[in-house]
Parts: sequence; structure tokens; C-alpha cells
Amino acid sequence: MMNITCFVIGMIGTNCYLIQDEATGKLAVIDPADHCDELLKQIDDKGGKLDDILLTHGHYDHVMGVAELCEKYHPTVCASRMELAVIREPSYNLSKPHGITIAPFTVDRALEDGDTVKLGETELRFMLTPGHTMGSGCYIADDCIFSGDTLFCTSVGRTDFPTSSMSDMMRSVERLKNLEGDYNVYPGHDRFTTLERERKYNPFMR
Repeated sequence: MMNITCFVIGMIGTNCYLIQDEATGKLAVIDPADHCDELLKQIDDKGGKLDDILLTHGHYDHVMGVAELCEKYHPTVCASRMELAVIREPSYNLSKPHGITIAPFTVDRALEDGDTVKLGETELRFMLTPGHTMGSGCYIADDCIFSGDTLFCTSVGRTDFPTSSMSDMMRSVERLKNLEGDYNVYPGHDRFTTLERERKYNPFMR
């Protein structure tokens, strides 16, 4: 089981998640969008050790805080192998069009579809869900999906960026729709939802 804390940070209000395995206390951060004093304070209050950073994709508004966390805590950085070019290339990660410089960082573990990340006794499964970018992905653990910019409440992520594809997005959303059972969905922006709610009300899932 996990404890989940959401921080809305960065220039366009990205949902950054601090997750903690209840059994062991191990910590991971999903999509550190930028510097956040409260995030750092919570990590320090929980023991000052960050085990993993999990990236759903490489756009600047999801990775601006990675280098700072790596310098302070030395976690393992995980991202899709298909997303490495997006993370490296300023025109792909949208930092160049916005006149932004991302402090460099290294992806320590390049994930394939179906790979798992162990956080104490919590196992997070990586699902490759291209569409928003060519290597976008979701992390699934317990009854939770951290969906990045793939699935939103009654919508999906934009597909008008470099490496985006609407046809890929529709296939990815179909994969999520076909998961068995219900899940709490924690997206990269805006409000939380559930998979069952999206099956009923999201026009991209009908």
C-alpha cells in the first residue's frame, strides 16, 4: 500500500506526486516539475532519502525539478526507453520553444512496456502509452494509475507536439479502458478521477 501526496508546482500547474510505501517508508517522486520547498520538506521529514524518480514523459513541465532532487538525494531516475530522445532534445521536450533551460540529469533506468519498479513492498508497473509523446507512460500500482499527460478527467493529453500522435493516443487510451476493474487515476494536471468514471464520461474512451 502507498501513501500519496500531490504537489501542484511549476509554471503551468503540474501534479507532482510523492509516494511512500507504507511497509518500508521508501519514497519516490513522480514528475518533479520544478523546485518545491514543501516537497523537499516532506522528503526530509520522512527520513531524507529518496529512492526513485519516475517520469511519465520528458516535457519540461514534468522534469524541471529532477536535477535538484538528484543532487540532493541521489535517487534512481526511471523513464521510458522510448522517451530518452524527448528528454535529451530541447525542441522535443519543449524547453527550446519556451526559452527554458533544463538542468541536465541522467536516466538511470530505461523502462520497457511491462517493466516494474519496486518501491519497498509496492510494485509499480510501467505501461507504455504513446500519444502525447512517443514514449509517454503510466505507472500502475495497487488501485492507482499515475497517468501523466495521457489520461485526464474527461479528456486526454494534447497531440500537437513533436513526437505526438493522435492515433497512438487512441490506442493507448483503449489499453487503459480495457484494464480490468476500477482504478483511481492521478493525472499530470488538473483533478483526480477514476477509470470507471472515464469509461462512462470521457469522449475519447467511448
